[in-house]
Amino acid sequence: MKQESLALNQHWDTVAAAALSPQAWPFHLSMLPPATYLVGGSVRDALLERHADYLDLDFVLPTGAVKVAKAIANHYQVGFVLLDAERQIARVVFEKATVDFAQQVGPSLEIDLQRRDFTVNAIAYNPHTAQLLDPMQGYADLQKRLIRMIASENLKEDPLRLLRAYRQAAQLGFTLEPDTCDTIQHLAPLLQQVAAERVQAEVGYLLSTPQGTALLARAWRDGLFKHWLPHITPTGLEQVEQIDQAAIALQHSCSGFALELCGWLRDQQKMSLAGRSWLKVAKLTCLIAPDAALAEQELWQLKYSRAEVQAVLTVLRFLPQVQSTQLANLSLREQYYLFRGVGAVFPAIAVLAVAAGTPIAAIAPLIARFLNPDDPVAHPNPLLTGHDLMTTLQISAGPQIGQLLEALQLAHAEGKIANRSEALVLAQQMLTAND
Repeated sequence: MKQESLALNQHWDTVAAAALSPQAWPFHLSMLPPATYLVGGSVRDALLERHADYLDLDFVLPTGAVKVAKAIANHYQVGFVLLDAERQIARVVFEKATVDFAQQVGPSLEIDLQRRDFTVNAIAYNPHTAQLLDPMQGYADLQKRLIRMIASENLKEDPLRLLRAYRQAAQLGFTLEPDTCDTIQHLAPLLQQVAAERVQAEVGYLLSTPQGTALLARAWRDGLFKHWLPHITPTGLEQVEQIDQAAIALQHSCSGFALELCGWLRDQQKMSLAGRSWLKVAKLTCLIAPDAALAEQELWQLKYSRAEVQAVLTVLRFLPQVQSTQLANLSLREQYYLFRGVGAVFPAIAVLAVAAGTPIAAIAPLIARFLNPDDPVAHPNPLLTGHDLMTTLQISAGPQIGQLLEALQLAHAEGKIANRSEALVLAQQMLTAND
């Protein structure tokens, strides 16, 4: 035990100058009481020499956690959030760091660490003494690249930890220890007790990277999605894997479109705290019921946003049309109505189509149109407004205005008109023809 502790602290000495070092924190070490310990993922990642631009620090104190957090927030004039008054947990939010402070659970730090989820997350660091505490042998599991539970009771206490095991395995490139897997399979029904938003966040991470795909399939085989995603099938999981491959192929052939796949609705980009993307929408479509009504019910149950639900339903509606169509033979009119129907969801449909076997060369012209914000087929901008039609052509407000504007946009897409003057001439001709 002493030799392991010595080896652990010697390794710590080699990484102490990393981003986790107190010198890199957004507050001065002197503001922390001597008995303060840094715990959890930040210690784990430092030992793995994983660095992040944004710091996420978790501190445990024997007493006064909220008081310390408030003092730091006041001193630096930054955000303060009381997360749990009863358990004495508070958060301080800096520009490039989130710092949580919690009162230790139990009479000692060792007992607090014994109640955590996995051994690799139960290593503590005292920044005043630069010493590590590792009662659960987490460093040994870091070296073995294993996710090992501390106790089954700890998983029962917060069943989200069942799913978090797979997310962390994907995140770190680790494997799940066999006894931990057996326990998770036994406790899997407990996951239905967890708040939907928390489950959605873990699923979202597994959908966000190729590394998560295999762990997503493993979690399904181990019974974790029977309640939340009851329509997952082996075929659907294969499609998710094919989407990963299609995304890589699109990145090689069209890097600009690959960036669009990782994006989201432009006006909601800053609000996208959960890391939404069209790639996730495409994958999520493979995991739900093919029937739109059932799919919508599943998505609402998992607390997806209205925009995400509508995106998935749009994919379900239009993907068969894209897959069954000879894309190279689509007329400009057909392309116009396709883009009008799918809108911003096009990247999700495109990557799914490629994953299902549509050649990139066949869909490339549509991708080029989508990437060009001035393309009149994919992104029609009206040459005239309803007010223009009423004042210039002396017609009254009514359904006719909308019909004329739609016809003019289509004519623009088909290359029949190119400017405002030509649009007015065509509109007059249409009115005359209808008289």
